[in-house]
Amino acid sequence: MHNSTPPPRLILASSSIYRKELLSRIQLPFEAISPDIDETPSAGESPEATALRLARQKAEAIAKHHPNSLVIGSDQVATLDGEQIGKPGNHENALKQLIRMRGRRVIFHTALCLLDNRNPGEPAIQIENIQTFVTFRDLPDAELDAYLRIEQPYDCAGSAKNEGLGIAILERIDSTDPSALTGLPMIALTGMLRNAGMPFFGVTDMSHTMQ
Repeated sequence: MHNSTPPPRLILASSSIYRKELLSRIQLPFEAISPDIDETPSAGESPEATALRLARQKAEAIAKHHPNSLVIGSDQVATLDGEQIGKPGNHENALKQLIRMRGRRVIFHTALCLLDNRNPGEPAIQIENIQTFVTFRDLPDAELDAYLRIEQPYDCAGSAKNEGLGIAILERIDSTDPSALTGLPMIALTGMLRNAGMPFFGVTDMSHTMQ
């Protein structure tokens, strides 16, 4: 049976071109709106807790002004030896990060929140943290410096864009959700959207085998 009811309004609480590209792959109509929140980690907060809190706050910030919608919030925190690795902001900081991480395994926490505010009262919230384990190649300073000058990933936690040239400085990626490292865990998200009743492939109910 094909769906005659229009799907719910879907909003991505992000201005990231990478998250927008990932979400567009599942061919559902959506709009992207950038949330205005303070992304500073709280004192004593674990990396996972920071990512989960910010993903939820992003979704809540947008949902507050857009009722009757499904809002997607996501946030990523990179960690080495349990310490958060933030966005470098400039070349010098990025080079220091890559020198510290070379030959090492870095954990990227990518938190995902789907907020459903279509019903009056308390919104339904699904939230999950996906871990990705990334091993960086043990490369010399000159090569790391050259990479940074070409791609300039100064707004990326961990100073590398795996969806771009940064893949060349990585040795291994281990994750249950391959798109999580780019910033939006699509396997987890499609599961959440199904739980919220979002139709895929123009079909309302995929839980029964076709007769």
